[in-house]
Amino acid sequence: MAYSYDDQNIFAKILRGDIPNNTVFENDYALAFRDLYPQAPDHVLVIPKGPYVCYDHFANAASDAEIVGFTRAIGEVCKILGVADDAGDGYRTIANSGEHGVQEVEHLHVHILAGRPLGRMLAKA
Repeated sequence: MAYSYDDQNIFAKILRGDIPNNTVFENDYALAFRDLYPQAPDHVLVIPKGPYVCYDHFANAASDAEIVGFTRAIGEVCKILGVADDAGDGYRTIANSGEHGVQEVEHLHVHILAGRPLGRMLAKA
């Protein structure tokens, strides 16, 4: 599948500095910031700095350094929030993809949600 990345999406604008954000963590490969419409007491988005549409695009096209840097950013955010399994009560990560996955912004982003019991992820249809 060919991926078409829109460099005018909101996350691309955040990465360029066109739109401010509430940064939680940043490294060479990822930016993590608080969600404007949090669904839990802690709700942070982690985005890669490269132009990746969704997780499978990233997994198949990103360099090893990008994959490691992005993954480590998620771990660092969990430490910063105090929700990592060795220190907190846990968390949920979500990465939506495509229409059925209800992806709203076509730039890979992982939601880290924590701070309360989150319940079951999906109900049986």
